[in-house]
Amino acid sequence: MSLLKVDNVKVRFGIKKAQKWPWDPLPQLKAVDGVSFEINAGETLGVVGESGCGKSTLARALIGLVPVAEGTIAFNGVEVNTSDPLAMKDLRKEVQMIFQDPLASLNPRMTVGDIIGEPLRNYYPDWSKEQIQTEVRKMMSRVGLLPNVINRYPHEFSGGQCQRIGIARALILKPKLVICDEPVSALDVSIQAQVVNLLKELQAEMGLALVFIAHDLSVVKHISDRVLVMYLGNEVELASAEELYGKPSHPYTKALLSAVPIPDPKLERGKTIIALTGELPSPINPPSGCVFRTRCPQVSDECAHNRPSLTLIEGTHQVACPKHDVA
Repeated sequence: MSLLKVDNVKVRFGIKKAQKWPWDPLPQLKAVDGVSFEINAGETLGVVGESGCGKSTLARALIGLVPVAEGTIAFNGVEVNTSDPLAMKDLRKEVQMIFQDPLASLNPRMTVGDIIGEPLRNYYPDWSKEQIQTEVRKMMSRVGLLPNVINRYPHEFSGGQCQRIGIARALILKPKLVICDEPVSALDVSIQAQVVNLLKELQAEMGLALVFIAHDLSVVKHISDRVLVMYLGNEVELASAEELYGKPSHPYTKALLSAVPIPDPKLERGKTIIALTGELPSPINPPSGCVFRTRCPQVSDECAHNRPSLTLIEGTHQVACPKHDVA
């Protein structure tokens, strides 16, 4: 059985500014529009796509920070988006999140020790202060923080150190699944590598499953077992990292990968960058049929009629395209 199963999840936001008259129905922004995937224990699923494609909204939906309009999210066979919130308390400690902005995600009025130890106080109220501090110091050492800074405040740390504090807080309960919402996007390149390597070490040590959201496709390739490509709230391609980077099938995926820098100067100068034309459609009124058709270089009449779903084309490689046999 899959650790996490997401089935046709849709997230909607009502937009008052787009409402013409007060008595008209509230226009709905389709932030996530029918996404499905599964994650097994110990696996990493990378989620990529340009800004506004619904990656972060999907992450928040998985952990219950935004409501799901349709579809189901099941963790260990239990539907988490339809269960009683009180009954979900024990299950919630199995799923944690690392946020994009390392400093903004930490309470500036709390010390590092209090921030990391807060989940323990919530779930183990009988524990003494000494027990909690012992666990906090162990976790701080594990993520590369000196235990003697336990009484300092977040503003006294660098961005990379703040992200390590966020990681320690997420892992202190020993969860089974961690949602990483662009955890390295605000960090320097050298610090990014340190944080990504730390996550891989902790994953191997603790058997974690990760949902890793990022813009940097090179980082996603390094850490992911499989990669999900999103566009305008829809899933357009899902494959193992090796298959997707080696032989992308969807035109949108090809355009994304063509923009990834190549370390070799000769290869970098000789590569062809696929530039997408046209404007990104509005998620309030997305195109009919394939949502990518207004910018697709291979568009045809059939693309406007039916919305494509992920179709298996080879091995575990799935693509949502009317011309799914393109290579």
